[in-house]
Amino acid sequence: MEKPSNLLIKLSRRLFTNTDIQTQFIDALVNPQIYSPCILWCEEKPENSPFPIATSTPWQPSFVDRLYPGEKPGQHSLHQQGYFYCLDFSSVFAASILLAISQPISVIFDMCAAPGGKSIFAWRLFQPELLICNEVIGKRLGMLISNLKRCHIQPCAVVNRDSSILAEIFANSSDLVLVDAPCSGQSLLAKGEKAPGCFHPTAINKSANRQKRIIANSAKIVAPQGYLAYMTCTYSPEENEQVCQWLLDKFPQFQPVEINHLSTYQSHLTTMPCYRMFPQDKLGAGAFAALFKHQGERDNSNFHVDNLKSILQDHDSNLSCFNNFVAASN
Repeated sequence: MEKPSNLLIKLSRRLFTNTDIQTQFIDALVNPQIYSPCILWCEEKPENSPFPIATSTPWQPSFVDRLYPGEKPGQHSLHQQGYFYCLDFSSVFAASILLAISQPISVIFDMCAAPGGKSIFAWRLFQPELLICNEVIGKRLGMLISNLKRCHIQPCAVVNRDSSILAEIFANSSDLVLVDAPCSGQSLLAKGEKAPGCFHPTAINKSANRQKRIIANSAKIVAPQGYLAYMTCTYSPEENEQVCQWLLDKFPQFQPVEINHLSTYQSHLTTMPCYRMFPQDKLGAGAFAALFKHQGERDNSNFHVDNLKSILQDHDSNLSCFNNFVAASN
């Protein structure tokens, strides 16, 4: 067994008081395992799946199948044809908070969209009139656009701008805003990948400050009675519970939403409704998720979908829209 770093040991003690769970958490990161791959069906699921399907969890949506470890769905011809999108089960866990939303969702805005999994999940669940996907890192745009096109996600617009600019242009416009926030990426270790410096306080604080900036700008885009979803793939409380508390302190019009189907995953670090998957659960490498609702009253000044389409077209050069509508809406 590889010797864990002192910073990892310190984090385990902050997360868990039980020494056995501390050991299990550390072991999951030092000795990573292979987790089950998942597929998100963009079309209706075929009667006979081309893959052997593992037992579903109670909170798993019907359009997601969890496969057995070792399956390689990305090599199947149906993947190339866009019938499904490959993602890990931790992402399914985080995105499943959206299943708690019962009202119609016309406009979805994904602030940190690449490579596109959360966007596609939300699109598949709500079938919105418009999906707007933003990705501020230029080198990630190609992958995002490719996935959206391959999976026939429409109508959809892809933009490439800082969240502060988008907060001004699209204020109070969207029924659902997704923030799959850039983070220290600590759960990458549980998948056998590298995340240099991910436990260092400097890296964690840098991520937390960036997350607060992004979630604040994203909150401004949420329409009254709309929702804001916050997700990460890291474990540090500074990037998770503390960011959520900061949001509630700064934007009191938002209230956290209880996710009944994830009640057993309630974070033990706070009484606020927010949810964690840890790698020792053996379902996925780990994730954090919380959902907030804007309690303000809707009025006639809210954007309509046609207005948003006009704004996207009018600001094409300023917003750096790529394939302004990946697929036309009509």
